[in-house]
Amino acid sequence: MTNKQQSIKFGDGRLTIEDIVSISDGASAEMNSNPEFTAKIDRGVAFLERLLKEDGVIYGVTTGYGDSCTVAIPADLVSELPLHLTRFHGCGLGDNLTEKQSKAVLATRLCSLSQGVSGVTHDLLNQIITLINNDISPRIPEEGSVGASGDLTPLSYLAATLIGEREVIYKGQIRPTAEVFAELNIKPIKLKPKEGLALMNGTAVMTALACLAFKRAEYLAKVATKVTAMVSVAMHGNDFHFDESLFAVKPHAGQQQIAAWLRSDLQAERPPRNSDRLQDRYSLRCAPHVIGVLQDTLPWLRSMIENELNSANDNPIIDGDNERVLHGGHFYGGHIAMAMDTLKVAVANIADLLDRQMAQLMDYKFNNGLPFNLTGAEGPRKPINHGFKAVQIGVSAWTAEALKHTMPASVFSRSTECHNQDKVSMGTIASRDCLRVLVLTEQVTSASILAATQALVIRKRHNELDETHFSDGLKTMTEAVLSEFTPVDEDRPLEADLRHFMQLIQTQHWTLY
Repeated sequence: MTNKQQSIKFGDGRLTIEDIVSISDGASAEMNSNPEFTAKIDRGVAFLERLLKEDGVIYGVTTGYGDSCTVAIPADLVSELPLHLTRFHGCGLGDNLTEKQSKAVLATRLCSLSQGVSGVTHDLLNQIITLINNDISPRIPEEGSVGASGDLTPLSYLAATLIGEREVIYKGQIRPTAEVFAELNIKPIKLKPKEGLALMNGTAVMTALACLAFKRAEYLAKVATKVTAMVSVAMHGNDFHFDESLFAVKPHAGQQQIAAWLRSDLQAERPPRNSDRLQDRYSLRCAPHVIGVLQDTLPWLRSMIENELNSANDNPIIDGDNERVLHGGHFYGGHIAMAMDTLKVAVANIADLLDRQMAQLMDYKFNNGLPFNLTGAEGPRKPINHGFKAVQIGVSAWTAEALKHTMPASVFSRSTECHNQDKVSMGTIASRDCLRVLVLTEQVTSASILAATQALVIRKRHNELDETHFSDGLKTMTEAVLSEFTPVDEDRPLEADLRHFMQLIQTQHWTLY
């Protein structure tokens, strides 16, 4: 959990993926109090108020929404319009976002509104700060957004929370917002005419989930590399496959980084070989090329995600400095959709790589003398023990499901809302798909860590490996695993072990490189 003493400042320059993750982990938030920033917010609000007094036509303020933009709103009803916007969008279904995800949404929406061109008041910005700093997370159903006109339905749950409606997650429980506000003496705000639209008409949900997905994928690249090194040693593999000169002639920076990490993990004496294979199978030999795709994808994904994070992505944009209302389509989540469709493919390939490594370890025809199914049993009890046999089946199932989810969401645009929203991004679905692929790949990785460790333990028992065959990096990793995992000598249920190590992966428990 991030220390509450760490504070992320909004409205004071660009935020990073790490800033959003820090908020989701418990960091506090504050608004920029610089007079220049304060004045920029005030100018946008003042301009909107003047336009309203002068009977200016402003989309979503004095008109209906979407296809209803031709409907004029009577002056006496303008103040009620944002409340209706939040309420009729309260139709989300599916599972709720987790508390961590919901907090990331709060931070992401606040970052966008803090660009100062959405026409929102300080009261609204500070209300989001209040939610973050009191660990109050809107209950947000994850389904119902097509990702253009932004994340309207899920973000309506954020808007509703600010005005004291619907429900929140507080101290691990789902409770009525009004009840929690009363308990903490938090006053609901009343939305100004543009504020409902400013809160909901944007890409905050897909972008928040993308920030969380990015950090998990970044760590997975390291874990998959460490597992590959463990499997290479357990298989008596060839370390020359990762030679620096070899990788110098194919200069993808991320791929070279993976090969360098593997070289560092394999800097030890080579064990005696049980195989006459000059070249290892692709799941070992080409591991830098597979993991390297993910590693090379991360920098440009960071650029796309952080540009979206630091953008004003509602409609219309309120240019208070030049007194203009700019109607456009910045709510369109195409960049996040592309980023998440790309990331889920790269991550699923990690699952596929580790699945193939697992298959080699398990099969006595290919594993250079390891026992079938990596059973640790010996002697008369060996016939009834099956080691990791079922785990390998599970890995195959999880991998297949991860690969199935790589169908790009962004190509499934639907025409909605009376053909006003006739080309949409599906960015939120892409982000959710990516998170599902990450979960499945983390399951595969958890099993792979345990299987690789089991293989190394068996080799050491049979005096086929000793301490001279382990680099410092692999010694540290295997010792860390064995401090929390008892090798499988007699068959036992492994669900608890798998879940535990999956949790260690998701919390980025090990410092790997």
